[in-house]
Amino acid sequence: MNPKVDFYFNKAKKWHDELKQMRTLVLDCHLVEELKWGCPCYTFEKSNIVLIHAFKDYCAFLFFKGALLKDPKKILIQQTENVQAARQVRFTNTKEITKIEKTLKAYIFEAVEIEEKGLKVPMKKTKEYAIPEEFQNKLNKSAALKKAFYALTPGRQRGYLLYFSSAKQAKTRNERIEKYTKQILSGKGLDD
Repeated sequence: MNPKVDFYFNKAKKWHDELKQMRTLVLDCHLVEELKWGCPCYTFEKSNIVLIHAFKDYCAFLFFKGALLKDPKKILIQQTENVQAARQVRFTNTKEITKIEKTLKAYIFEAVEIEEKGLKVPMKKTKEYAIPEEFQNKLNKSAALKKAFYALTPGRQRGYLLYFSSAKQAKTRNERIEKYTKQILSGKGLDD
């Protein structure tokens, strides 16, 4: 147990027992406990294996390369269609955790094996993401914007494309594009 991580478990009110049970389970798999992104993160030779996090309606293990796990018990959840590598196992009570404890440990050990083998999740390339028509029109009209957008890192490009595309109405897409044009021209990502 890493004392720097204790506060996460001590502050938990809603999922206190579940989170403590999850911590015990994952530490029994001999991973290193660290604090990353404000959450308990468990690593093997400095590679992220699994994260514990709590939400309003559930708490979860998040396997960083969960897409590569075999998942014979069909317990892994892809949070959204845009999440490529990570997968969650969600819980709402301690009984659910106890019921599949052996399976969870097997998944953790499989995740470690994936790291040992150096396997990588095949990620969708930025060029495979659809560019919303409204943004494409703007890029076609402004050489500076086009140059600035394609100078961004692939991750920043994806962030903008996903954000712009997620709006259902053209009006909203145009508003988002207008709002972030200066930021793109400044070479910044969506959350910079």
